[in-house]
Amino acid sequence: MPEEGQIFDRINRLVDQERELRDRHSAAGLTEADLDQLHLVEEQLDQCWDLLRQRRARREFGEDPAAATPRNLRTVENYEQ
Repeated sequence: MPEEGQIFDRINRLVDQERELRDRHSAAGLTEADLDQLHLVEEQLDQCWDLLRQRRARREFGEDPAAATPRNLRTVENYEQ
């Protein structure tokens, strides 16, 4: 399982990618493939944040944060906010 630093690095890379795609979308629009990539990046970000929340909750309750595992996209995307 990745450490939190690795997860944050991944989040930062995904945020940079998302920002670049959104800037391009605002300026000139995106191709269908670019829109698909943007959607994929958003989903991956949701999964990374979920994994961090799981790790923090496990640590808070005295459990091993390394035992947290990425959840499938369907689970993550269907959370009530």
